[in-house]
Amino acid sequence: MSISDPTRTIPNEDLTRQYAMIADEIMAAVKAVLPTGRYTLGPFLAAFEKEFAEYCGTEYCLGIANGTEALHLALAACGVGPGDEVISVPNTYAATIFAISYVDATPVFVDVDPDTLNMDPALIEAAITPRTKAILPVHLYGHPVDMDPVLKIAEKHGLYVIEDAAHAHGALYKGRKAGSLSHVGCFSFYPAKNLGAYGDGGAVTLNDETLFERLKMYRYMGQKVKHQHEFVGFQQRLDEVQAAILSVKLRHLDAFNAARARIAGRYNAAFADLPVKTPVAQPYCDRHVYYMYSLRVDPAKRDALRDWLVGSGIGIQVIYPNSIHLQPAYQRLGLGPGSFPVAERARDEVLNLPVFPELRDDEQDYVIERVRAFFGAV
Repeated sequence: MSISDPTRTIPNEDLTRQYAMIADEIMAAVKAVLPTGRYTLGPFLAAFEKEFAEYCGTEYCLGIANGTEALHLALAACGVGPGDEVISVPNTYAATIFAISYVDATPVFVDVDPDTLNMDPALIEAAITPRTKAILPVHLYGHPVDMDPVLKIAEKHGLYVIEDAAHAHGALYKGRKAGSLSHVGCFSFYPAKNLGAYGDGGAVTLNDETLFERLKMYRYMGQKVKHQHEFVGFQQRLDEVQAAILSVKLRHLDAFNAARARIAGRYNAAFADLPVKTPVAQPYCDRHVYYMYSLRVDPAKRDALRDWLVGSGIGIQVIYPNSIHLQPAYQRLGLGPGSFPVAERARDEVLNLPVFPELRDDEQDYVIERVRAFFGAV
C-alpha cells in the first residue's frame, strides 16, 4: 500500500465553498427581506413556492419548517392516524419513520431492491393489510424509486403514496421530477441537501387542490380564516429569509446536480476494476442526483476501508449505520436481525465518499488513489 499524504484533508462536505460562490446573490436576497418587516408567510415564501412547484412540475408547493414536518403534515392531511399502517423501508433516516409515529400510525417495513437499495415494489402487496393507509417510498441517495409499480399497487388498494424526496431534488423518473410522482412529495432543505437552506427548511409538492388546502391549514394552526381553528394544526412554516435564500439556490440546482453526477462518473470509472459495487442509474432513472455517493464494499472490509480513508485525511460518512427496525425506539414491533436481509447487508456495505459539487478534481483524485491503494491497485 502507498503512503498517504499527511498534509491532505478532504472534507466529506464543505458548505462554505458553495456559499463563497454565490455569496453576493445570497446577501442581496437576505437584504431584500429584512427591511420589509415581513418574516413569515410573505411574498418571498410565495415566490419560492411558485418557483419550486414549477421546477418539480406540480400545481402546488407549500414551504414547511423542515423535512420531518413535511412528512408529518402530509400523512396527517391524507387522514393517516391511530390504527392505520404505513408501508416504508428500514434503511432510511429515522425522520421518515418518526413521521408515521407522530400521527400514531404503525410503520410496516418491506425490504429493498439489491441494486438501488430503494423500496422493492415486488414486496409491497404482501405487506398490505386492511389497516394499510399509505405507502411511503424513499428516493435514497438521489436515485428515484421505481414508482410506476408502486402507484399501480396503491391504486388497486386505494392507498395514498407519499414520496420522501429529501435526497432527490431534481431527480428524474421517466422524465418526471421526484416530488411530482405521487399524491404528495416531501422535501428537506437541510443545509447539506442538494438544495439546502442556511438553517432548517422543507416543502411539500402536490397537484390535488383539496389536499393542498388541508395541508395549508395543518401548516398554520388548523385555520383557513385567522383565529378560526377547524382542527388541531401546527406552526410549521418556512420563513421568509430561508425562502429567499432557496430561491437563489434553486437557480443553481441543476448545475450543482450536474457537478455531483460528474464526480460520481469519475468515481465509477476509477473503481470499475475493484471488488466493490458502485451506484448505477437504472433504465427508468433519467437523472440520479447523487446526494450521496454510496460505494459498497464487502462487510468484512468496509470498516477497515473506512478507517484507512479517515487515516488518510478523507471525510467519510456511513448512513445509515443502524436499521430503523432494530433501533430501541421500534423494539416494540418485534422485528429482529435478519428481518430484512437486503437492507441489513447493505447497511454493513455502504461507505459514502465525498461528492459535494465544489469538490476539486485534485481532491477527488486523492480519494480515488487512496481507495485504490487500499485494494493494492495503485
